[in-house]
Amino acid sequence: MPTSAALTLLSSLHGNTFFPKNPELMKTRYTVSRTTTLAWLLLLTGIFFRVIRADVAPETLPNFAPLMAAALCGALFLPGVVGLMTPIVALLVSDTLLNLHAGEAVISVQLLWTLPCYLLAIGIGWMLRDRRYRLAPILGGTLVSSVIFYLVTNTGSWLGLSAYPRSLAGWVQAMTSGLPGYPPTWTFLRNSLLSDLLFAALFVALERALDQTAAAKGKPALARS
Repeated sequence: MPTSAALTLLSSLHGNTFFPKNPELMKTRYTVSRTTTLAWLLLLTGIFFRVIRADVAPETLPNFAPLMAAALCGALFLPGVVGLMTPIVALLVSDTLLNLHAGEAVISVQLLWTLPCYLLAIGIGWMLRDRRYRLAPILGGTLVSSVIFYLVTNTGSWLGLSAYPRSLAGWVQAMTSGLPGYPPTWTFLRNSLLSDLLFAALFVALERALDQTAAAKGKPALARS
């Protein structure tokens, strides 16, 4: 190719997306890409942590798995429809892996109770997108999601397990002491709250740190919306 033609081609490419004229646009894309990558890593780590824990240390901190925080923060920080679909798909996959590990049906009746809770947490995260860097609303939404998850799933256990009396006393038992031979169910609430709140706080702290680092280096901060 003649030199002049090559220069002409490079000049034309300089005006398109391969060679953007605006360096600030490249910085913005780089920052957004890093933030999205971090959100993906945290989300998948949080969700699949419970699968790893069930295999490595099943008796250690039962129910210590940030399900609701992962669903909420995924919808909060991942962009667009991806933020809605990724948490629910990842949670359902982790449910399937746990069922296979326990020798149960791939799709269990428990899904009737867990799926609405996942969708609720994702909806709360979506509604909080305009306050994504404010810790108090995120922790509040996580707390509400965790408590509702506990109430709904334990009510499902009360309805589905014949070992529980079909009475108010049986429901209270399902919410507090649980069945003989198993850890008290209130410890499941405690552990899920701890894991959810810690995960949500970590998620927000790392996103803030990344945003501040980008600003300190002269890169544009992400739009907080």
